[in-house]
Amino acid sequence: MKHCRHLLLAAGVAASPMLMAQSEAAADDQYLWLEDVEGPNALAWARGQNQVSQAELEAHPVFEPIHRRALEILTSDDRIAYPSLQGGMIYNFWRDADHVRGLWRRTSVEDYRNEDPAWDVLLDLDALAEEEDENWVWAGSNCRYPDYDRCLVSLSIGGADASVTREWDMETREFVDGGFALEESKSSIGWRDRDSVFYGPAFTPEQVTDSGYPRTVRIWRRGTEPDQAEIVFEGEQGDVASFGARFWDGDTHYDMIIRAPGFFSRYYYLYRDGETHRLNVPDDAELAGLLDGQVLIDLKSDWEVAGTTFPQGALVAGPIESFERESPELTVVFQPGERASIASVSTTENTVLVHVLDNVVSNMLRFTHEDGAWKRESLGVPDLGSLTVVSTDDRSDRFYYDYTGFLTPSTLFEADAADDTHTEVRSEPSWFDAEAMEVAQYEATSADGERIPYFVVTPAGFEADGRNPTLLSAYGGFEVSRTPFYSGVTGSAWLERGGVYVLANIRGGGEFGPKWHQAALKENRQRAYDDLIAVAEDLIERGITSPDHLGIQGGSNGGLLVGAVMVQRPDLFDAVVCQVPLLDMKRYHLLLAGASWMAEYGDPDKPEEWAYISEYSPYQNVEADAEYPRAFFTTSTRDDRVHPGHARKMVAKMLDQGHDLLYYENIEGGHGGAANLKQRAYLSALIYAYLHAQLGASATDDPAEGSADEGA
Repeated sequence: MKHCRHLLLAAGVAASPMLMAQSEAAADDQYLWLEDVEGPNALAWARGQNQVSQAELEAHPVFEPIHRRALEILTSDDRIAYPSLQGGMIYNFWRDADHVRGLWRRTSVEDYRNEDPAWDVLLDLDALAEEEDENWVWAGSNCRYPDYDRCLVSLSIGGADASVTREWDMETREFVDGGFALEESKSSIGWRDRDSVFYGPAFTPEQVTDSGYPRTVRIWRRGTEPDQAEIVFEGEQGDVASFGARFWDGDTHYDMIIRAPGFFSRYYYLYRDGETHRLNVPDDAELAGLLDGQVLIDLKSDWEVAGTTFPQGALVAGPIESFERESPELTVVFQPGERASIASVSTTENTVLVHVLDNVVSNMLRFTHEDGAWKRESLGVPDLGSLTVVSTDDRSDRFYYDYTGFLTPSTLFEADAADDTHTEVRSEPSWFDAEAMEVAQYEATSADGERIPYFVVTPAGFEADGRNPTLLSAYGGFEVSRTPFYSGVTGSAWLERGGVYVLANIRGGGEFGPKWHQAALKENRQRAYDDLIAVAEDLIERGITSPDHLGIQGGSNGGLLVGAVMVQRPDLFDAVVCQVPLLDMKRYHLLLAGASWMAEYGDPDKPEEWAYISEYSPYQNVEADAEYPRAFFTTSTRDDRVHPGHARKMVAKMLDQGHDLLYYENIEGGHGGAANLKQRAYLSALIYAYLHAQLGASATDDPAEGSADEGA
């Protein structure tokens, strides 16, 4: 979009006022004390578990070489410094071995094309952290369009979703004394004009929804106190959130308020002359962009307008003023095929870029609006890989995109959407030796007959003898698509050491559009678990691996996935990496941002919905007399999105039941589990040491001493 970023709500927001609310199950939950995030007893328990796990995993022969190599890869200067185009300049946030917390910096478009640009450092986060004696983690910036002379800089303490926001002056290179500033919270704030911002406070229970998002939208004017900000919109207590944003279409702007009654529903309002005017857009559709007065709408279900049905998954458009009427003037811009979906929509000055997934393989289309019609052309991007639009320009048709694959290091291209020119700007080195490694795509048949595609990356010397250590990863939720990607850490720590890597495109994701996601919502959640089970069984049937050598890995919703599958089919696996997971689905909606996810999972307080949630909730279904693989649970104390109590309670319960497992809690790190590059490298080494120990990966020597170093 033209400086109006796709404002989808992330999964994490302010701590819910319902945090310690009691459900019927709470009285019977002897591990409820572990939900006290920073309680001394809970932290002492976590540290005690850490000591046991760290001592064992650090002693494994592969831990140290994997740790050393992971740190080298993650902090290397040879990584791509990904660009953010703003006002004709390239902005970038960079972390390396000397700047663990990072540098916010910029350079010109011309200089960025050079191998070693002359970066102009705007803010040194390591220096700021030392100066202020605070554990700062970069949480992003929002710069004022069209001059980009002032920015709202957000800083997280220890990697939490909550952040501190301060106004930054690009000319003086300092925070503005007396400027717009917020203390640590999950409040929303975004530029409206030079001297006002849209503001949604999230400091008190009265200001937030049950999900912990801001409930009100206010206009905060320069020189006034935040509590004097004018309330221009109020959502409902049971909503997910409401927030305001200024959308730009060239030199024309639209003030818009977005109310989210549920995680997958949006009400869009134009805010004009002090009044709100709701746009006629389906509740589950997404406003994907603006171009030349045309509003782009991504449909999640069929939409009938004036006798015409516009199909689910299509991108449609019409004049913005027509959306204030009962029947908008709609045109289909693009309709994906049966096994295809729209992965993203972006705009340049004159074009709409649509990233399409066709059987989980990327393609890029360009659309222009001419004489009232949309003209379509394919862009000459590389094929048979994964594409990501990195950044687009408001004032030209320049954009940057990334191309990668499991065995193909990321390559960044600068392109012009108007004349379809593409220039390779830079690429990452090969972090592991991919010689003789191969990638294949297979399909498994799920319990209900649905075909589930998955990718298999095999190491050199692979034979389908059923003895290959194999790591199976998936997500399966929130319409998130998992596509091929290059990971130097996975390649060097797993593939080079004889492991097989598998990525499954199960239902609940967005690989095949809204229908693929909706197929696993609420009462149909079990389909996602059946899909992963089907892929595991297919891997075993093909002789790629066997239960003694098969492990599964997932985080967040993926942590719930692997937790549920472990409980349901422990016979299929010998390793489970369950990261920052949801696990207690009886109380998930009472913890932190959990209430916002009821559109995905259902409401456990409703008996008819708890009836199906209770069938798979790992915490409620784990049993003392079952034989489970020795799992490894990880979480973070500072995760204020998915409550660390999920992992803590599951581990405590399983230990008391007599099960053997490992647990590691990063005392900081946020929902990603690590607050900086050193922590990421360490956590990766713990996980891969565990996997090698469990699944029998053979190599204990260090392949990083060989040819893979040449790529660095």
